[in-house]
Amino acid sequence: MNAPAIPGSNAPALPLAPVRLPISRNIVIAASVVIFHVAVLWAMQNGLLRRAAEVVVPAEILTRIIEIEPPKVAPPPPPPPPKPAPKVPKPPPMPVAVREPVPTPAPNAPVGVVEPQPPAPPMPAPPAPAPPAPPAPARMIEVTEGETRYVKAPEPVWPRASQRSGESGKVVIAVYYNAAGRAVRASVFQSSGFERLDRAAYEAVMASQVTPFRRAGTDANTEYLLKAPINFQFRE
Repeated sequence: MNAPAIPGSNAPALPLAPVRLPISRNIVIAASVVIFHVAVLWAMQNGLLRRAAEVVVPAEILTRIIEIEPPKVAPPPPPPPPKPAPKVPKPPPMPVAVREPVPTPAPNAPVGVVEPQPPAPPMPAPPAPAPPAPPAPARMIEVTEGETRYVKAPEPVWPRASQRSGESGKVVIAVYYNAAGRAVRASVFQSSGFERLDRAAYEAVMASQVTPFRRAGTDANTEYLLKAPINFQFRE
């Protein structure tokens, strides 16, 4: 709002300042709260609040008691009919011993005579055990040089190549003779270290022959082992 212009003056009109009330806002709010509480107390003393409640909510509704109907409970099922008692079988009648009358023999009835039984035949004696079988003949018997008698002694041939090369040594040949005294097989039991000397000793022993052996518990298939030494030595 502008101030009114002064008549006869060229000065512009000045704005008017707003008029401030001497009472503050907080004081107004506090006064309103106090007036409201005083009005409520006065209304309670004069019964105005009770009348307002009776108008809004009828007294019959406030005093009415709502009766809640209890839920219906189903009746319990009838009990099952009782089971009939099992029938107990009647025990069988007890046997009664009845004594039979002993028959009376006739006065002229023949009297039986029991004949004696013949004696049982004697049991045969068990067979005598068979004699033990004779031991099987030996298949191989080792003999020594003292038990051997040569019909044809070994005659080794010293190879000339071995003599020129200076090869010498001792060879032991394991020779097997049959019951007739003939050499059937042989092998080098101890080598001289030179193959030519071992071969010459083997050939000499295989060509030998001894007298037939006579031993108890032997037969024509028994072989006799002899370890025959053959020496190849230079003469001094």
